Amino acid sequence: MVKNPDAWRSSTALDLFTIIYSQSPTTMRRLAFLLLLGSTVFAADTTAVRVVRIWPGYRTAESFERISEYVDGQEKPGRQVILRSQPSARAGYYFLTRLDSPSSAPMEVTFELQVIGPTSPETRKYTFPATLRPGSHVFNLGVTGSDWADKAAHPVAWLIVVRAADGTELVRKPSFLWTKPGKA
Repeated sequence: MVKNPDAWRSSTALDLFTIIYSQSPTTMRRLAFLLLLGSTVFAADTTAVRVVRIWPGYRTAESFERISEYVDGQEKPGRQVILRSQPSARAGYYFLTRLDSPSSAPMEVTFELQVIGPTSPETRKYTFPATLRPGSHVFNLGVTGSDWADKAAHPVAWLIVVRAADGTELVRKPSFLWTKPGKA
């Protein structure tokens, strides 16, 4: 029940807020919460592909073998997408990359992996075409075979860029040393 129904006619916005709040503080708290929630939902970028995590590390060829491979001779990647610089070679340095894609349909993308190795300051670039499906998915990007022959070696710095089919950059994730001054 409103204490003074004519108070709104000669009041400022702050006065109106005070009048409404004094009548029903619970309703005002709910309204403020809904406005805050609505503003954060619209402020979030729901179209951007997001890198959740990248785990770099060397993997042997044997680490990819599964029991089913002994039966039919076929490699079974499970729920991961395995992409290699030399598809016939399994051993190498891999960048296990988990991406979140909010899109509602699969899209063709290209992973660009740039690596500075321990033996040369030159940047080596590898590209891997893939299909990015909606949701969270794991991609195993491997520099394999003669591209990464030394299992004890670790990259000095790396950069992963995911591009749409038209070349638009969707997301980029550099290593810490890639972002140091003097390296673009």
